[in-house]
Amino acid sequence: MRETDALLLERLKRPEGKIDVALDTDTYNEIDDQFALAYLLRSPEKMNVKAIYAAPFHNEKSDGPADGMEKSFQEIHRILGLMGREELTERVFRGSRSYLAGETQPVLSPAAEHLAGLAMQYTPQKPLYVAALGAITNVASAMLLQPEIRDRIVLVWLGGNAHWWPDNREFNLMQDVAAARVVFGSGAALVQLPCMGVVSGFAVSGAELERFLRGKNAVCDYLTELAVREGEAGSPYRCWTRTIWDVTVIGWLANGGFMRDVLTAAPIPQYDHHYSFNPENHLIRYVYHIERDRLFEDLFRKLSGC
Repeated sequence: MRETDALLLERLKRPEGKIDVALDTDTYNEIDDQFALAYLLRSPEKMNVKAIYAAPFHNEKSDGPADGMEKSFQEIHRILGLMGREELTERVFRGSRSYLAGETQPVLSPAAEHLAGLAMQYTPQKPLYVAALGAITNVASAMLLQPEIRDRIVLVWLGGNAHWWPDNREFNLMQDVAAARVVFGSGAALVQLPCMGVVSGFAVSGAELERFLRGKNAVCDYLTELAVREGEAGSPYRCWTRTIWDVTVIGWLANGGFMRDVLTAAPIPQYDHHYSFNPENHLIRYVYHIERDRLFEDLFRKLSGC
């Protein structure tokens, strides 16, 4: 085995001890990013937050990727304020205002440039962990700006669907397929948390939010209000549940026995929103099951403080 392959396998192991984390998040897009950011900040025994990057998104909540990024930037500051963590505002950076136009040219932004520089301070033996919760534009741009960071980071991304799912029309990946192809083809240590077919089962009910979070503190009340409002508006049923997708990325980094995963060859995202596969590709770590109750127990305990 080549030394580079051996180091890749080492980086793909679940992290032991305390790690440095950079978070890339389209925080205003949904309700799950806010939960994930709060969970990260309430896990200081495991994770040291080095940077928070606002990612672009475009849906009914934004006028375009630039507007989505700016709204996410402001939402990050809102969560920091609710949690009394204003000292971290100097580590928050605006990200890409557009998606990649191709697979060779980065989108310049404060986030991409900061990540490219920050990651160079790490080594293959002691990497920076990048927790990515949205379109992967910022991370791909950093890789294109500074290709050497490939061997200095571990990218943990909620993106794409399960490899057996009939299509790959997943919000994070399909917004910027070129960026996804950059990161999957880079040879970097990548942990993939697929949406439909895997993380889609990580759902919470309104009753659980009311019981375990309501009234505990300011951020718990904010998250509960947000989730209940979105849950009731998005479902015709009284017994609605809402998937809290992005929490699973932080859950994998927490390494509390919350996931089951395997090593597999990196898939190739195609522009027609399907995967193709080459068994000779470099290995990634692929999460195939979430221990739902165990992870929610840890999330609720940390957010509520009890």
